[in-house]
Amino acid sequence: MWAGNYPNGAVYIVTCTAPLGAPGTSGGWVWLATPPDGFGATETTPGELAARAVELMQLTGPAIGHTPDPGLTGLVGVPVWLWTEVGPTTWGPNTATASVPGLSVTATAQASEIAWEMGDGTTMRCANPGTPYHEGGIQSPTCHHVYQQSSAGQPDDAYRITATTTWQVTWVGGGASGSLTVTRTSSSTVRIGEMQVLITG
Repeated sequence: MWAGNYPNGAVYIVTCTAPLGAPGTSGGWVWLATPPDGFGATETTPGELAARAVELMQLTGPAIGHTPDPGLTGLVGVPVWLWTEVGPTTWGPNTATASVPGLSVTATAQASEIAWEMGDGTTMRCANPGTPYHEGGIQSPTCHHVYQQSSAGQPDDAYRITATTTWQVTWVGGGASGSLTVTRTSSSTVRIGEMQVLITG
């Protein structure tokens, strides 16, 4: 039964069933190097393992970057640059495999967009991670917002930015495949002031 492979792998008994009322067929013993799909995992579905693989990725909301830097104050009418640091947990791609005896599912996640709720009633949807600010930059080439009013009167005199990343996940394993969508959120604050111009004659 071991076909000369002992002690590697294992020997399994194969049972061949038939529809009710039909004659059954005999099975037999077979040596396999690894457990067959689903062996010992009859209570865990591929979809459940896919969800577990997503947990293993430890996906997060954006690692938010914006102008002005925290602690500084921006100006009404001046573009606020928006971006996230790019990495496996903040933008992707990210891959993880979840397993139980005899069954493994591999999932791959890639962010597709970030929805930036700017705290002034505006939501910016950017299908990219944004562009980090560089000295001398005026308007972000990928993702920015222009405030029309100062943040005076807001909690702590600052607008709260809430950024939600949408992740597209595909998975395969156990003779099945599928896809799912997950979201992750993070937040920051930004202060916006108005420039006062004094003209003397």
